[in-house]
Amino acid sequence: MAKVAYYPGCALEGSGGPYDKSTRVLVKSLGLEMENLRDYNCCGAMEVKNIHPMLQTYLSARNLAIASEQMGLDAVMAPCNGCYHNLKKAEYETATSEKAMQTVQDLAKKADDPVYKGDVRTLHLLEWLMEELGPEGIKQKMKKSLNGIKIANYYGCMYTRPRQIFPEKDQGPDSESSYKPHFMDDLLAAAGAVNVEFPLKTACCGGAHTLSDSDTSTQLVLNILQAAEESGAEVIATECPTCHSGLEMHQVRAETEFGIKTGVKVLYFTQLLGLSMGLSARKLGIHENVSDSIGFLKDKGVI
Repeated sequence: MAKVAYYPGCALEGSGGPYDKSTRVLVKSLGLEMENLRDYNCCGAMEVKNIHPMLQTYLSARNLAIASEQMGLDAVMAPCNGCYHNLKKAEYETATSEKAMQTVQDLAKKADDPVYKGDVRTLHLLEWLMEELGPEGIKQKMKKSLNGIKIANYYGCMYTRPRQIFPEKDQGPDSESSYKPHFMDDLLAAAGAVNVEFPLKTACCGGAHTLSDSDTSTQLVLNILQAAEESGAEVIATECPTCHSGLEMHQVRAETEFGIKTGVKVLYFTQLLGLSMGLSARKLGIHENVSDSIGFLKDKGVI
């Protein structure tokens, strides 16, 4: 199995702490190997491109260059959709534009940073798990079934868009789909969950508007929560710290500000898979989530 450089980014060291915690213990329990990316920097998030688009590209390319030039690794694994998106975008831009690659390399030399040569690929955690284990590998390692918990798998909008920066997607039935993603569905079904038909898998949660226009973000989250409940879901599984925080915080805000209550639980897919590996709720950081799922999970017999 291939070792990867682990890029937690900014969010997993802050509000996404339970995602970082559950990712680390899950990866260890599955026997996979990752090493923290050394001296990494912010991927440029969503704001830096407003200063200059190439600055965002350079920041992400620097992270990729560290993996290859200082760690001898050819893959960076990012669990955050925003980080994954920006690293993939840097891959695409430097691969398709000689001017972009030259600018990135010139900036690296000027800053005395590792020089990116286009020889590193970015993987989302979902993709890495599918590549190394797949549903059959999860079944073989599973110690406790998720007991038919009904789940709406929420991928968010940055995991598949824009289409051109993900050339490996839509390459046949074994590849991820940018139109109807299924990797999370496949892994959680293997762990004993029941996936519901959920039409808003890739809808935007309004994460970028949370501070400037909270009402819009709350409405976008309500659309997702209510669609999940109408689909019969008991849990929304997430794969992005920004989406996860938005769903949890605006679920509370929708009730306190607008009097609209929804009861669906919000859990990271790593927490659910971790439970199926026999890991404790505390090790997976479930008690640190805003959405209180402990009683529900006890009733389901999974903790």
